[in-house]
This record gives sequence, structure tokens and C-alpha cells, in this order.
Amino acid sequence: MFNSSKKNARADTETTSLIASGTQIRGDVQFSGRLHVDGKIEGSIRADDAAAVLTLSSHAQVVGEIQAPHIIINGSVNGDVTADERLELASNARVEGNVFYKVLEMSAGAQINGKMVHRAEPPRQLSGPGAEGAEAVKA
Repeated sequence: MFNSSKKNARADTETTSLIASGTQIRGDVQFSGRLHVDGKIEGSIRADDAAAVLTLSSHAQVVGEIQAPHIIINGSVNGDVTADERLELASNARVEGNVFYKVLEMSAGAQINGKMVHRAEPPRQLSGPGAEGAEAVKA
């Protein structure tokens, strides 16, 4: 009678996991949905889906690599950070490592000690009548 499949699909993308203040994890963390970190992680953090969001609070500490589509940092990271879509660095963010991003938002006071590498989208191939002319120019 009620369509619960839509509700369950929406709940999966809105699920938030929390690593609370005072919690320490040694090992790699894989997540989907949202992950909010107030504690400390010694290991890599990787997102499993394209809609995942990682948030590091001002108390969070990560020693290891981070890779996720959308990353918000207000704590400290010692390792490379790769944001497939968007990276937000709040005023208390401290990153010791290289930063790879597509879109970057950086507040005054945020610090990065490493390379900042913009990852542009790959060039798109034209399709349709104009594409044939482009091929002829290349030849």
C-alpha cells in the first residue's frame, strides 16, 4: 500500500555516521552517505559512492589519505586530500599534504602545506554534424 522503496533509497543517501570526540580509529575507513568526524583516524578514508560527503570538525585529526567527492575540513589532516567534486576548507583547516580538487572553497585562516592541484574535467568529444568537420581538421 505504501511505497517504501523510495523512502529507503532516500534514507541511504541521507545516512550520517559519526566518529565522536575521544574516539580513535587505527585502520582504513570506507563509507557511503555522510561521515562526520570529531575524533582521530590513523588510516585512509575513502568514499564508496558519488554522493558521499566527509566532514571533519575543528577537533578532528586524520593521519592518512582522504578521497571523497565532497570534503569539508575544519580540523587537521596529515596526508593527501583528493576531492573528486568539491573541497571546502574552513578557517581552522590544517592540511600537511597535497590537495587535489575540482572546485575549491577556502576560508581565511585555512592552511595547506603541500601542492594544490586543480583537476579539470577531461575535454568532451563533440557529437553530431560538427564532429565530422573536427575530425577532418585533425587529419
